[in-house]
Amino acid sequence: MITVTKTFFPPIEEYKAYIDKIWENKWLTNNGDLTKELTAKLTKHLNANHLILMTNGTLPIQIALNAFAEQGEVITTPFSYVATTSSIVWEKCTPVFVDIHPEYLTIDETKIEKAITNKTTAILVTHVYGNPCDIEAIDAIARKYKLKVIYDAAHCFGVTYKNKPIFNYGDVSVCSFHATKLFHTGEGGALFCQDENTYNEMLYRHKFGHDGPLRFHGIGINAKISELQAAMGLSVLPYIDAIIQDRKRVCELYDSLLDFKLLRRLKIRAHTEWNYSYYPIIFNSETELLKTEELLKVNDIIPRRYFYPSLSSLSYVNNNNDLKVSDDIAPRILCLPLYYGLENDNIKKISELISTALGKS
Repeated sequence: MITVTKTFFPPIEEYKAYIDKIWENKWLTNNGDLTKELTAKLTKHLNANHLILMTNGTLPIQIALNAFAEQGEVITTPFSYVATTSSIVWEKCTPVFVDIHPEYLTIDETKIEKAITNKTTAILVTHVYGNPCDIEAIDAIARKYKLKVIYDAAHCFGVTYKNKPIFNYGDVSVCSFHATKLFHTGEGGALFCQDENTYNEMLYRHKFGHDGPLRFHGIGINAKISELQAAMGLSVLPYIDAIIQDRKRVCELYDSLLDFKLLRRLKIRAHTEWNYSYYPIIFNSETELLKTEELLKVNDIIPRRYFYPSLSSLSYVNNNNDLKVSDDIAPRILCLPLYYGLENDNIKKISELISTALGKS
């Protein structure tokens, strides 16, 4: 079976060497040696300003919203994974959806200002499939209205925009290190911020608010990463350049084999060094997508409808805004298998099956 993604497993002896260190240290969590080592190595590798490792990629969004959004209205995108919207609602804020750009699939920055009210406290938007939003426009709007910007950069490990690491934009950026991501710690994630004050506030909040063993800076939650997760990250990191390079190979072969008279692909924003995190294709209709998906599954190939449905359709949100593009794109987009080691013959088979489903002999 060919799945939409496959977790990269480093050589077990390399992971075991880190596990042996944990057993020697007798330390499993609370900022142990491996957590410190991974933090230092990732900070250097990503050229990050400030980085806090966390146990998943959702808690940092919630922590940032808890700190910044003040239970107000949060401008956001309907085209993202459910965690983006559910975090807003979980923190007792109100998501205000703004439609997406038809080519980049990120939030349409030209429609943000119209959605701002006197209740708006933050902007939470997604760099979709690692494709950056219009950062300059969003940041200018945020400055004008004195709003905080949180970037859901779950897909963005290694992405740069205008020669600057993508995580070094906004008040906070968040990345996922889930097992399905190109860099992973099994489960895990990170919060990135630009200044010392924000870093300290987020650091306190991710460890119950502790300021030393007996003092508390303020409210907090438990989002700490474990040494076991850090061990996986340290084992995967030496392979990250090879992983990205191999994913580039897969994407370029799809590019050469698929017929883009029948399909459309994601447009990557100019000045972006992309990481080949996903390979989405957009069909002319949902009917064509479903027909293609069925043919692939019959042949033991499992793509993913990602992102679907448009988040404005969730039962626990209300939407009064016009979201024609997101509502149109979400039913027509399909992510194809993409992972380290996906064989050329299988990429060719997938591409041929797609052509067959679309009636091209």
